[in-house]
This record gives sequence, C-alpha cells and structure tokens, in this order.
Amino acid sequence: MVSLFRRSPQVVIFALLTTAFAAGAFAQVIQQQKPITPLDQPKPAAPKASPTPAPKGVQKPTTAEDIAELAIFFFSGGGSRDRLGQIRKTTLERGRSVFTAADGTTSSASYQRFVIRADTLAKERIRLDQDFPNAKYALVQNDEKIYGIYNNTVFTPREDVVRSFEYQIYHGIEAFLRYKENDSTLEMQQKEKLLGVDLYVIDVTDKAGRKTRFYVSAKSYRVMMLTYEEDGVKFRRKFYDYNYAQGTLVPFHTVLWADDKQIEDTEIGTVTFGQKVDEQLFRAS
Repeated sequence: MVSLFRRSPQVVIFALLTTAFAAGAFAQVIQQQKPITPLDQPKPAAPKASPTPAPKGVQKPTTAEDIAELAIFFFSGGGSRDRLGQIRKTTLERGRSVFTAADGTTSSASYQRFVIRADTLAKERIRLDQDFPNAKYALVQNDEKIYGIYNNTVFTPREDVVRSFEYQIYHGIEAFLRYKENDSTLEMQQKEKLLGVDLYVIDVTDKAGRKTRFYVSAKSYRVMMLTYEEDGVKFRRKFYDYNYAQGTLVPFHTVLWADDKQIEDTEIGTVTFGQKVDEQLFRAS
C-alpha cells in the first residue's frame, strides 16, 4: 500500500491532492463502481497451503534460473508460468493495511486492488483504492502512466507517492515470478540461513535498472523476504501466511520495513482471480 512514512498520515492524505480541492472536500467519498464487502466481517478460512509435490526427475538447482523456475512451478500449484498467467489474468483483492509514521503514530485503511494482467509489469493495468478515515482516493497505472482519482476527478499525485506505488509493482513477488517476461537478469548470491531456514538469495534486475533481492526457501521455494534500496532508504518486506487462492500460492500477510522501522502491515481479506474487471476503472475520464 502507499504511505509516506516520513510524515504523519493526516499530512500525507492532504498533500496527495492538488490545491484545487478545498479542505472541506475530505468529508466526501469516491463513488464506488461496485459495493465493497465490509472488511471487518470474519472471512472464511483459506485452505492451508500444503506442499506441492516436486516435479519428478528434477535435479538440485544450480543456477538462479533453476531456482526461479522451481518457484514458478510451486507458486502455480504444480504447473507453469502459462498456468499462472491463465489463472491470474485478472485480480480482485480486498484487505486492510496499518501504516506507521516516523513519529510512531498509526493509521489504517481498507483497500481494493484491481489488476488486468499484461505481457509485462510495465503494461499492467492496476488500480488501488484506499479508504482512510478522512479520505478515499485511488492510484492507477494505465498506459504506462500513473495518476490519481479523487471523487471521480483525476489529479497528479506527488512524486514520492508515485514512487511508493511503483515500488509495490516493481519490487514485488511478481518481479521474480515474471523475470523472463520482463527481460530481467538474475544473479545468484551466497545462500543464507535465517531463523533456521535455508534460503537461496537471488538478485533480479529489470530493464530499468531496478534491483530486488529475493530470499527463497530452499525447501518450499516460497519467497520468504525481499529487499531493495531506493532514494537511500533500505526496504525489507517479509511474507507470511501462504495459502492457496484458486490453486496458486498467495502470502496473505506482508510486513514492510524502511531502515529497520516497520512502516506497513497488510493483510489480505479476499483475493479472486479470473473474474471480469471493468476496464472503465482504469480510465482517466
């Protein structure tokens, strides 16, 4: 989720909007195209992610590409990148995030994320609606551009807000699972052990030079953690509560740190793949 940890949540929300909006407008809300299921209702228990049997005849991986391909196999539920792409051709995700500002204050927001999958992450259509106590707004990536929508009016988000949104897209698990589609390069680093778990360490660098380091379980081939550095800040995101969603692995709980300070804690309530997503959601008018 997008949050600016160097400022208080109230300042961040106010600063996102252009000066054309009056302060009193924050009492209004974005009209939703579809009703949102209340996120505070108990959600049905997701099926536990039992280990997928390893493919027969597979030797111990020796290259970064070997590890990435095995991760794709397990994330797709024992299939291939084609299967993963077919199931996840669209995404509708609902959840809640808690943000911690530099002064220690916290704020929470429910969110909806809509995705229409494309050949590469850069061409992906993504919309993130966030509902804070005093404002609702959306951030959208479409036609390789990022803009904001507030009260059905398009605005230009601040540069740091755009960067934070981009970090979610290009420094996420998809950057690892879709390295081949994105023409990214892989480089294996020395194995590590954290909390008793043996981890492969893989650096993924995309065509724009964005580098993300992935820590992959040597046993389950799940991504347990990733790190990256942007604008002099070292970020670390950990993944928990892996469960199956339509036969594919999804971490339902993630925590993000910036320079060793926790700034975000996100839990997915529901995630659905393959349903029709209205393309009007991604248009600027």
